[in-house]
Amino acid sequence: MKQLPPENLDTPRGLAFATAAYLMWGFLPLYMKALAHIPAAEVVSHRVIWSVPVAGALLLFLRRTKDLQAALKNPRMLGMACITAVLISVNWGIYVWSIASGRALDAALGYYINPLFSIALGAFLLREPLTKAQMAAVALAAASVVVLTVEAGSVPWASVGLTLSWGFYAFFKKSLPIGPNQGFLLEALILLLPALGYLAYITATGTSSFGVSLNDTALLLGCGVVTAVPLIVYANGAKLVRLSTIGILQYIAPTMIMLAAVLLFGEEFGRSRMIAFPMIWAALVIYSVPMVRQMRKRAG
Repeated sequence: MKQLPPENLDTPRGLAFATAAYLMWGFLPLYMKALAHIPAAEVVSHRVIWSVPVAGALLLFLRRTKDLQAALKNPRMLGMACITAVLISVNWGIYVWSIASGRALDAALGYYINPLFSIALGAFLLREPLTKAQMAAVALAAASVVVLTVEAGSVPWASVGLTLSWGFYAFFKKSLPIGPNQGFLLEALILLLPALGYLAYITATGTSSFGVSLNDTALLLGCGVVTAVPLIVYANGAKLVRLSTIGILQYIAPTMIMLAAVLLFGEEFGRSRMIAFPMIWAALVIYSVPMVRQMRKRAG
C-alpha cells in the first residue's frame, strides 16, 4: 500500500499544537481588553519589540539562525518580508483597536470571513477554480457584510480590515521562502526600528504608558509572549496536520472572541448581527462539509 507523505496526515502532536494556538488566540481578547486604556499604536509597538527576544531565543535554542542571516542579506526576500510585516502590523492594530473600542464582535466576524476571503483571493489572483459550494459560501459571506452595512449605514471597517490584512498576509506569506519561525522573527526585526522610534517619540512627549504603573508595564512586557507564542505554536502545528484540518480548527478563535464580546464585554448582538452571523455560519458549513468528506475518504 502506498504511504501518504507526512504532510497529508493529522498527527496527535500537530492537532495538539494547532488547537492550543487557536485556544490562545481565543483568550487573547481578555488580555487586550486589560490594555484598552492604552492607544492601539503603543500596544502594537510593544507586541513587536517584546516578540523579538521571545522568537530570537527560540531560534537560538533550535539552532536555526542561518536561514535568518541569509534572509537579511537577500534584498528580494527582505522586500517580500517587508510586505508581510506591514500587513501583520496593520492586522494587529485593527484587532487591538477593535477589542479596546467595544468592537470585538466585528473582530470575530472578520476572522469568520477570512477563510472564505482566502478562497476568493485564490480564485482571482491564482486562477484557482471555485466549486459551486465555495461560490455559494463566498456569496453568503459577502451578503452578510451587505446586511451589516445597510443596517448600520456604514461598512463594518474593522471586520473588512481584519479580513483583508490577514488574507493578504497569508497569501504573501506563502511566497516567503523561509521557515515560519525564522519568518516571524524576520518580520518582527523589520518592524522593530519603527516601533522603537514611535515609543521614543511618545516617551519624549510624556504620553507613554510604559513605566507609569506596575500593572500596565507588566502587561506591555507580556505582549511579546502573548504575540509570539501562539504564532510559533501554530507554525509548528500547521506542518503536522492537513490544511483542511486547519480550516476547521480556525473557527475556534472567532467563536471564543464572539462569546467573550457578548458574555464578558457586554456588546450588543443586535438585529443585523442576528441576521449576518447565521449567514456566515451557514457559509462556513457549506465551505467545511466538502473538506470533512474529503478527509474521511482519505482516512478510509
